[in-house]
Amino acid sequence: MPEEAQRLQKIIAQAGITSRRNAETLITSGRVQVNGKTVTELGIKVTDNDKIQVDGAPIEGREKKVYLLMNKPRGVVTTNSDEKGRKTVLDILEGIDQRVYPVGRLDYDTTGVLLMTNDGEIANQLMHPKSRVDKVYLAKVSGIATPEKLAPLQHGVVIKGRKTAPARVTIERVDKDKKTSMVRIIIHEGRNHQVKDMLQKVGLPVDKLTREQYAFFDLTGLQSGEYRKLTNAEVKRLKVQDYKNYRKK
Repeated sequence: MPEEAQRLQKIIAQAGITSRRNAETLITSGRVQVNGKTVTELGIKVTDNDKIQVDGAPIEGREKKVYLLMNKPRGVVTTNSDEKGRKTVLDILEGIDQRVYPVGRLDYDTTGVLLMTNDGEIANQLMHPKSRVDKVYLAKVSGIATPEKLAPLQHGVVIKGRKTAPARVTIERVDKDKKTSMVRIIIHEGRNHQVKDMLQKVGLPVDKLTREQYAFFDLTGLQSGEYRKLTNAEVKRLKVQDYKNYRKK
């Protein structure tokens, strides 16, 4: 898999030497060498295979980017550490030397698609409200779901003083004997407990919740607690920034 090229000033800034703007000054001042040659032009791109020096000293801390897809199990917190001593998603990872972070959160008792990375730029783009990344959830709820009950979610409901964006909701199954229903809901916001709060608002409290899809990622091939590295093609697709095109037709 070929290494992705990045701008030289970005690599210097990521190594913690200085800000990106000051890194540009270092380059134009002739204080940066790439593979033994002094460079003074901005816009030059390098990869992890290139040897970079500032004032003759090699830069350190160039962390290789890692992108993971996990099927988060129930009973695991989506944080890097937990003050209550509960198992975290990081405890599941094996053989990953880099320190990665979850992209967004899933509740302790919520399962499903979770992206993890050390690429802060990509993570921020995915989580930014303007990106409108689809998140697809399947919820088992108490009560009989009807189109009339779910209709307010399609227009937005007020939760904690803020109205939610319109959601797409479908009824997958209704068990009249057990008085339970399966509801699929698609949102692009990322508030804490949002899906649970939305369904509670219309009188359908959530018993179980799974995130089936995030952007174009789903749970295909991943059992609960399993994870894999993203392919090079998937990483490239993440970086197109036209996240509205992630929606599956």
